[in-house]
Amino acid sequence: MKRTNILALAVAAGLLAGCSGGDAPELDQYGPNPELPEPSRGFLPNMTIAEPAEWGDRRPTVPEGYTITAIATDLLIPRQTLVLPNGDILVAEGRGGNAPKLKPKDVIAGIIKAQGNTKVQSGNRLTLLRDADGDGTYELKTVFAENLNAPYGLALVGNALYVANQDALVRFDYSVGQTQAAGAPVKVTDLPSEINHHWTKALAASADGSRLYVGIGSNSNASERGMTVEANRAVVWEIDPATGMHRTYATGLRNPTALAIQPGTGQLWAVVNERDEIGPNLVPDYLTSVREGAFYGWPYSYWGQNVDERVRPQDPEKVASAIAPDYALGSHVAALGLDFSDGAMGGRFAEGAFIGEHGSWNRAPPVGYKVVFVPFRNGRPAGDPIDFVSGFRGEDGKTRGRPVGVTVDPRGALIVADDLSNTIWRVVPE
Repeated sequence: MKRTNILALAVAAGLLAGCSGGDAPELDQYGPNPELPEPSRGFLPNMTIAEPAEWGDRRPTVPEGYTITAIATDLLIPRQTLVLPNGDILVAEGRGGNAPKLKPKDVIAGIIKAQGNTKVQSGNRLTLLRDADGDGTYELKTVFAENLNAPYGLALVGNALYVANQDALVRFDYSVGQTQAAGAPVKVTDLPSEINHHWTKALAASADGSRLYVGIGSNSNASERGMTVEANRAVVWEIDPATGMHRTYATGLRNPTALAIQPGTGQLWAVVNERDEIGPNLVPDYLTSVREGAFYGWPYSYWGQNVDERVRPQDPEKVASAIAPDYALGSHVAALGLDFSDGAMGGRFAEGAFIGEHGSWNRAPPVGYKVVFVPFRNGRPAGDPIDFVSGFRGEDGKTRGRPVGVTVDPRGALIVADDLSNTIWRVVPE
């Protein structure tokens, strides 16, 4: 579709969004007790297209005392990264999804989301980056494995490299220093992929490597396709990597887009994208510990037991069991990356979580488009998020990048995947 048609549809969307109002008011939507307004419903939400622009001589902004460098460019939709034991970096490249559209607003939303990502063809591969002499320049960029199906989550356990494609969890044999997979991957287990409204499959390994966790998003915004298509969706699975056997670990998580194990505690955490179409300040995306057997509300309620009146039939018993997440990140920031600091980043960034926020498409003014750091104290979030990498969306209204995965390199760097400029950024203390 031509760009003029995209803009025309976006203008139409804005005109049809009358009930959503103009610019969204600023609310205190960070932390354990976010300010939640009354829901507001219009035919279409306000939409703000991410108008792409080249970085040119610009760079993202980082705090004083840190520097940022592009260590790889011209990738094919980089999503998540994994730092290997020898310092090599694996990059999962690809785009997935196969959900049929429901209504005109879904068509427009799909166009805007695609245009806001990139026009580059999906890579469906893993690319390896290597800095052989440790000078910060990754002189080797080579394809490690290809012909994958929208790879996203990555985990290494011993000599087993796990990749979460949109339709299956697979395994490669891996040896330190290897630059290319020795053979085709072995399937560990199928993953739910019918329809795939939310296609990303987040992945983390338990601290001892005995279990894998996969985040599986819902097949709709708020169950408008019916609950039949939501079987095994909006959940986190726990998988035995030796057998492929799996069980549901937690439920009611609309779209758990990134998972990470907290150092020291072994606790599983997630960032989750919440529902749309009930206003610019609902519902906050969030960071939360993922408790075994817990229900987090979707689709019947949000942020604990706030009922979503659009959902029919309701389930009061489920609502009564819903628990509130740990920490709100703000509505529509589209959190897609999560990793814990291990102290390598130093100073005020020594204890806490880095979160990649891809950025909103349905809110004015836009939010997200940055990497934030949530400080922790005594193992829990403590304080407001701190901008760590920003400037992806400039004051000129143009968008030069959209952060996705974030990975802490224990040697003292944060690796950031940017799927709009198709760049891997590396942030280090000076």
